[in-house]
Amino acid sequence: MVPLSSPFTEKKIRALKVGDTVEVSGVVFTGRDAVHKYLHDGGELPPGVSLRDGIIYHCGPVVLKDEQGNWKVTAAGPTTSVREEPYQAQIIKRFGVRAVIGKGGMGDRTLAACKEFGCVYLHAVGGAAQVLAECIKQVRNVYFLERFGSPEAIWELEVENFPAVVTIDAHGNSLHKEVFAASQAELAKRL
Repeated sequence: MVPLSSPFTEKKIRALKVGDTVEVSGVVFTGRDAVHKYLHDGGELPPGVSLRDGIIYHCGPVVLKDEQGNWKVTAAGPTTSVREEPYQAQIIKRFGVRAVIGKGGMGDRTLAACKEFGCVYLHAVGGAAQVLAECIKQVRNVYFLERFGSPEAIWELEVENFPAVVTIDAHGNSLHKEVFAASQAELAKRL
């Protein structure tokens, strides 16, 4: 496991290669369909919020308030990332994002943006929402809760040792494309 802790600099990100397993520690921001479309269409982040050298997690966490009124994440599994493909490349460029966490991979535009701007795609394990929630040590804030609702809001999360695999690196490599090509070649041999 490669420890990947904030600050998430371009140097750290460009050192990662497809297949590396990482443990992320620091601040990540959740973002799903509504936020991606909003930012892509020219929307602004709230004052004081920056995604520069940051991480976006494609996740709609299950978040409850405890007895003291503090937010607590009880489930935080990745959502399917390809839904953000129409928006992700521009958001990487516009906001200086260094990593995107999700599941299932992304397309050619995101792959090109990762290479050009020094970003990686980190694949998190689907079906492990409660286990991944244990890596979230604190909800630091929530933005756009009233506008988009809980799953679509931007949750600012402090994570520790959050496990993921680099499946798109900042050098133009995609494990998703490699596996697809190998699968197609194997299928062709059998047909």
